[in-house]
Amino acid sequence: MINPSLIEHIFKAASISRWNDYPKMVDINELDKQAHKVLIAYFLAKLEGDVNMRVIVEYGVFEFLSRVVVTDIRPDVLHYIQKSKASELNSWIKTQLDKIIDSENELFKERLDNFFKGDETYKKERLILKAASYLATKWEFAIVYQTSKFLEGIDELKAKVDEEIEDYFELASIKELLASTKLSKLIDLCGRLRFQRRWAQTQRIPQTNVLGHMLVVAIFSYFYSLEVKACDKRLENNFYCALFHDLPESLTRDIISPVKYGVKGLDDIISEYEMRLIEEQILPLAPARIRSEFAYILGVRKDGNKRIKSEFENRIMPNNESLSLSAALSQYNTNEYNAIDGKALKCCDRLAALIEAGLSISYGVQTTELKEGFKQTYKKFVESPTCEGVDFKAVCDTFKEHFGLEF
Repeated sequence: MINPSLIEHIFKAASISRWNDYPKMVDINELDKQAHKVLIAYFLAKLEGDVNMRVIVEYGVFEFLSRVVVTDIRPDVLHYIQKSKASELNSWIKTQLDKIIDSENELFKERLDNFFKGDETYKKERLILKAASYLATKWEFAIVYQTSKFLEGIDELKAKVDEEIEDYFELASIKELLASTKLSKLIDLCGRLRFQRRWAQTQRIPQTNVLGHMLVVAIFSYFYSLEVKACDKRLENNFYCALFHDLPESLTRDIISPVKYGVKGLDDIISEYEMRLIEEQILPLAPARIRSEFAYILGVRKDGNKRIKSEFENRIMPNNESLSLSAALSQYNTNEYNAIDGKALKCCDRLAALIEAGLSISYGVQTTELKEGFKQTYKKFVESPTCEGVDFKAVCDTFKEHFGLEF
């Protein structure tokens, strides 16, 4: 599904510091920025309508992988280079990515090749992603500006950042976002997940936050979807369900698994409370015309007379009503079923946790908590190695062997 070299490439983004020539109150890294960007792109694309959502997903992933390659180039310098050397730069980036992509992953390579051709077919989708990237950057700059007011030229930079919004006024979604206090609050809520650290009770390398973790799980879900040859809608749903799966933690904070599952019944109480927060403080912020679809992505469905949160259940929604499934989703692999591979997304979530612990251990931070977390997560893959025919344990074993994780 995904190899260790590509996994390590993804996690490099957590160590890439942004705005590193400015004083900052908090760490701002590339992984979180890219996560915020694709979250914002979801809302812009849904507001626009008549957008190829598979392209929004894939180009978002490809842009992220490409940005990690050119991490040493400052954004303004990169934009200047792209004006005259875009073709040569893209060719070089693709060469670097080809080195870490499995040659047998033909579908991924084909989609990546199409992205780098840079034709005008998906001009609107590229503009949406560019606008989302700008909005995520502007959100970061609001943090940086607070501690940089004493620096010469900072107000000129602020003026340039503020003015750039005009470059995207051809998108109706931008004007709607600027006019919507509620949607702005929802994007802020997503951004706040930058400040919640994963594995908060132990040191790790690299440190990751909840927002970045959500993107990692979403990327894993994308590769899983390619593996099962998911239809466009299923691939889209899997990606965004994974991307938003921890959104309620912006209101509850990240509760580590030993606490959540160590007390009998506590996880049910937390899920019930998260459902209440979703209904009272999250869904009302989403634009009315996408609220039902957004609720489905978040895992909200009816169970008798109440609504429950079940983001890691297999489900379909063929007639605007979410239905939980125990059957394999391969028989529902057409757009009309609106399928989500909830069980597989749970595997992607666990895989991300295993890798977070394993990378840190391989880099020399070998705390008891990390080792135990790695062992217990790996044990779950031993007990249930596959999902929908995809061998998640094989991914874990290859990762273990690559990084020498035998303890």
